[in-house]
Amino acid sequence: MNKVTLEDVKKAREVVKDVIEKTPMLRGIAISKKTGANIYYKCECFQKTGAFKIRGAYNKISSLSEEEKAKGVIAASSGNHAQGVALSAKMLGLDATVVMPTCAPEAKVASTRENGANVVLTGDVFDEAFAEAKRMEKETGKTFLHPFDDPYVIAGQGTITLEMYEALDGKIDTILCPIGGGGVLAGTLVSAKALNPNIKVIGIQTDNMPSMKASLDNGEISSDHNGPTFADGIAVMRPGELTFSIVKELVDDIITVSEKEMADAVLYLLKNQKIVAEGAAATSTAVLLSGKYVPKKDENVACIITGGNIDPAMLVKIINGEVK
Repeated sequence: MNKVTLEDVKKAREVVKDVIEKTPMLRGIAISKKTGANIYYKCECFQKTGAFKIRGAYNKISSLSEEEKAKGVIAASSGNHAQGVALSAKMLGLDATVVMPTCAPEAKVASTRENGANVVLTGDVFDEAFAEAKRMEKETGKTFLHPFDDPYVIAGQGTITLEMYEALDGKIDTILCPIGGGGVLAGTLVSAKALNPNIKVIGIQTDNMPSMKASLDNGEISSDHNGPTFADGIAVMRPGELTFSIVKELVDDIITVSEKEMADAVLYLLKNQKIVAEGAAATSTAVLLSGKYVPKKDENVACIITGGNIDPAMLVKIINGEVK
């Protein structure tokens, strides 16, 4: 499988359906009133491991041959893919090693270890951890699990859109989706555009690491890193080749938001929706609060809350207004 189709996403749903949680779709009462649109939240913060990544990780590991499984698996992640790989490997009885950057939130590191994976901390950013994981792959012979640039991973993430579409009886006008390496956006695009090509899909990145936007602007895969970000879930300096090709073909727009706008969105979700969202997950609310995306009256907007694994110390900083 070197490309991804709606049929692949439907097959992935059959693989993961007894493993994942079918997360709730909540009406955003306050944000709907504020915008005049109908805003809905797909709450992957309530998913197993606290984020959507188990969907793609489990689908990918399930696709491996017995020989590949016997070698054990290795992955690189800033946190959510790590937890998804660790839990999936544990469920399937496989040995797992995950390389994580030293900036990964302690809660994500601890959860990965608790699910049985061997954790190696190295590098200041995800891309450095990724390079070390690839080196270890050659050294150990373990099977490498890419966090986003893999058709089985993308298909697994696309199952989110199937659930949103069914929950809203197909009445979706726009989907707002965070972007890191592009896995969940690619899965969303493949699913949404096949279900209804009129659904608008908008990706959101942080100003400090807008690598997918830069790649589209440049017409080729590019790296971009303008500074640190507390949105570790989308802190990827270079998107994948497969994800880039899908996004380039299908995405309607990409919008970037600042650290302050994400922090404001985290606090807004906590106060008004009682949702604990990590920085990456709050981007879809950040574009609405900032006015960078202005929905039409009564537009049906689905926001993917990709995860809730925010470091408690960072949450305190946000509550105290310390993120600028």
